[in-house]
Amino acid sequence: MTYFKWMARSSGLAALALAAGHVQAGAQDEAKGFIEGASLGMVNRMVYEQLDYRRGDSTRVVSGGARSDKAAEAAYGLMMNFSSGYTQGVVGLGLDAHAYGGINLGSEADKVRSNPRYIAKDGTDLQDSFGRAGAALKLRWSSTELKVGEMRTKNPIFHSSDTRLLPETNRGWQISSNDIAQLTLQAGRFTRWADRNARKNGQPLLANYSGVQGDAFSFAGGSWTTPWSGLSLSSYVGQYEDVWNTWYLGGVYKKALAEKQSLSLSLNLYRNKDTGAAKAGRVDNLTWSLMATYAAGMHQLGLGYQKVDGDTPFDYVNRGSIWLDNAMQLSDFNAPHEASWQLKYEADLGQWLTPGLRAGVAYTRGSGIDYRRAGSVYANYLGASGRGGRHWERDMLLRYTVQQGQAKGLALQLRYGVHRANQTQGELNVNQVRLLAEMPLQIF
Repeated sequence: MTYFKWMARSSGLAALALAAGHVQAGAQDEAKGFIEGASLGMVNRMVYEQLDYRRGDSTRVVSGGARSDKAAEAAYGLMMNFSSGYTQGVVGLGLDAHAYGGINLGSEADKVRSNPRYIAKDGTDLQDSFGRAGAALKLRWSSTELKVGEMRTKNPIFHSSDTRLLPETNRGWQISSNDIAQLTLQAGRFTRWADRNARKNGQPLLANYSGVQGDAFSFAGGSWTTPWSGLSLSSYVGQYEDVWNTWYLGGVYKKALAEKQSLSLSLNLYRNKDTGAAKAGRVDNLTWSLMATYAAGMHQLGLGYQKVDGDTPFDYVNRGSIWLDNAMQLSDFNAPHEASWQLKYEADLGQWLTPGLRAGVAYTRGSGIDYRRAGSVYANYLGASGRGGRHWERDMLLRYTVQQGQAKGLALQLRYGVHRANQTQGELNVNQVRLLAEMPLQIF
């Protein structure tokens, strides 16, 4: 079955579900008006990160000088987000707009990686400040919404990351519908992208591991809260034009046990297959993860397994389009033929110390990596080769969110990560410290 026939069949099934399902009252019926329903919020964020490379590893720096065994960045980011209400009537009209800005807080060009993680650069110089803005027109009929313009996206195959200073954004269109009870449908096509530290919008789409640029990414799919208690499913199909087709299946099941105890299972499965001009070379990759989590009171204990079946890494577009459970702070554990397992523990320390305090630790180990048949595109971009690759990562997290008072919502976070690898795995040996302070404010 070709990709387009597959998409057509998926669309037909969605239409059948729409005809047969229970259609609920439309959100447009409650439209307050363009101004009356508007909101404006902002997020202040400060980040400091230090990377300490070990075992002889080092990194290129922005200044182009000698390689460094340490890298550090500090920055302040401000994110303004405006969302209008919808005009009243059968079809509502609205507008979403955003403005993002970042300020370099003393980071130096000879101590910042050649590809900075937080701050924008211009050649061999760092920008003292940078920013970008965008907007999307939106139309709503019942509970179906169409957006056209610059926006953030959220789904497992095309997701805008917001894990550093500023969020990613994408340019294109997206339609989403909640007209059927318990079912959310989504489709879109995007042709341009802005990375988290980009100075402007409109850059070509980029594959995360091959570095291959593409003209468009299209997707369709949705999520379903099933009639079976605690079970939800989601599935998406997509195409990175002239690079690969992708399919995703995900599921979450949560079962209550004794009082304040539960068991959860999370499955994420991706299938990538080259298409068209196959700019990334031959791709035939099946990657999946399964995580089991036992919760008892303030404690959560998780055990996960992840497997890559394919000669190339599991690759994706945008920095956040990977919902695999073993995609960690420093490594995604997604190399060719890699098998990895994870053990993690999280605790809500509010019962012992102060409300809003959480802590967590995780250990992940991967092995069986084999780059011998990865193809020239991945071998040249990643610089990895051979077989027998292995690595491990240890992450620790401490986060406190103020629960009340004038500083309510202020979040303070400390992350510490350690990654160690052999030469075949290809990624660097590094210790990471990341400090974050974030304060959201609702203006109206």
